[in-house]
Amino acid sequence: MAGLGVVIVIGGIITSMGIAMFMYSQYQTNFIETVTGETVTVGPVEYIITFEGTHEGSKDVQPENTFVMIGITAKYTGDEERTLLSGGQFYIVDEKEQKHEAVYGEFSSKDLLLEWLKPNKPVEKTTQFDIPFDEEKMYKIIIRPQKDQSTIDTAVICITNC
Repeated sequence: MAGLGVVIVIGGIITSMGIAMFMYSQYQTNFIETVTGETVTVGPVEYIITFEGTHEGSKDVQPENTFVMIGITAKYTGDEERTLLSGGQFYIVDEKEQKHEAVYGEFSSKDLLLEWLKPNKPVEKTTQFDIPFDEEKMYKIIIRPQKDQSTIDTAVICITNC
């Protein structure tokens, strides 16, 4: 009789471990790696990221280091009325795996702060990052989805020295 109790307890432990592993896999980030110029889909949005070069800012906004600018083409493919695109979704990662947030500075009419995307209407924007840039090193862009986009996808796009 005691043996049956042990079997039930062990069965319960194995079952709970199986459920835990299933739940963990459902919420584990799915990294999608690609290179500049290729289309990558993060949830309901298709992106094309391009390296646009470096610049020294404007009269009003100067970088601490160097501004690295990227081009962003984004197209919402979902069926809701709209979804938000923001500069806060984009990070640049250097060779030391340090993340740097995008900087908004109104350098052109295409600078991204917040943009509502409507279904199947692509927009072209730019954003930049203030980093100690070395043209010999590899840099990657990370795109994280907005919370309302309900996806575990995160894109990692190599933009230089891939």
